[in-house]
Amino acid sequence: MRKIVRTVLLSSMLIISAIGCTPKSEKDDSSSLLLLGALASANNTGSLGCQNKTLNWTLRTPPETNGWMSVTFGDNRFVAIAANGTTAAMVSSDGITWTGHTTSETGSFISITHGNGLYVTTSPSATNKVMSSPDGANWTDRTAASLNTWQSVTFGNGTFVAVSTNGTDRVMSSPEGITWTSRNVPLNSWSQVTYGNGIFVALGASGKVMTSPDGITWTARTDVETNTWYSVVYGNGQFVAVAGTGTNRVMTSPDGITWTPRSATEGNTWISVTYGNGLFVAVSQDGTNRIMTSEDGINWKAQLAPEQIAWKTITFGNNRFVGVSNNTGSSKIMTASCE
Repeated sequence: MRKIVRTVLLSSMLIISAIGCTPKSEKDDSSSLLLLGALASANNTGSLGCQNKTLNWTLRTPPETNGWMSVTFGDNRFVAIAANGTTAAMVSSDGITWTGHTTSETGSFISITHGNGLYVTTSPSATNKVMSSPDGANWTDRTAASLNTWQSVTFGNGTFVAVSTNGTDRVMSSPEGITWTSRNVPLNSWSQVTYGNGIFVALGASGKVMTSPDGITWTARTDVETNTWYSVVYGNGQFVAVAGTGTNRVMTSPDGITWTPRSATEGNTWISVTYGNGLFVAVSQDGTNRIMTSEDGINWKAQLAPEQIAWKTITFGNNRFVGVSNNTGSSKIMTASCE
């Protein structure tokens, strides 16, 4: 009976794999190592439902035409933060219809992330340089570990991590997004940080890179091209970073340590990159084609944005890409689904 059940289970897995679904289990056994190894690899990337598809973008209207700086997805909602405006936060369950909300602090909040049921945003210039919210609507000021110019914040491995371009200790971390601790790191102007594959990766000026397994202890890595790296993300077994300057405005790495330069579709100011369902999507503030997409982070395709404005940031959630612009007075939202 056990042998029969085993055969049926393996057959079911083959059928599921053929139609593009991925079982939750990544365990293998000696009789199905090859099959389950392939399935485990697929699980590492999540759904691949956006591959081999052209994204159709639609413009949406924000509740206030602020300079929207960053957007994230968590707890089944999108939350964006702005550098100005009466309602400097906006929330949406679908990326289409948005509601504006006031924040506890006004100022140039430029990065937002989500983790452990909390949205956390950081600022380089506000009086209180950290805010947190359980829902994107109700915000509370938090005290940063130091009054640095905090540029980027991420969440991973149960820890929030933010990086700064100045100060003595240019990284701070927090287990809950409320109480922050300074971390001593290699001295550089650190501007971007992300988490993936069990490691934090930070990028800085002059091509500097550093990594950390926990957000506390950091190791400097070999320099990369001295571009202005604006954004970095992990997906499909690959870190991908985009830049606004330089000859090769994309680079990729399987581990965050060894990086390979790649060519962007155009020499635009590529400002943000995200990953979802088998597809990397990057947006630009200028150029003819202000969107580019890639299934592997290496080969990119150009795409025309629905409006020629300065697209600032992009994220993915609930099977939808959502991008926002920072054109104060005329900012827009754009969405594209893989359905």
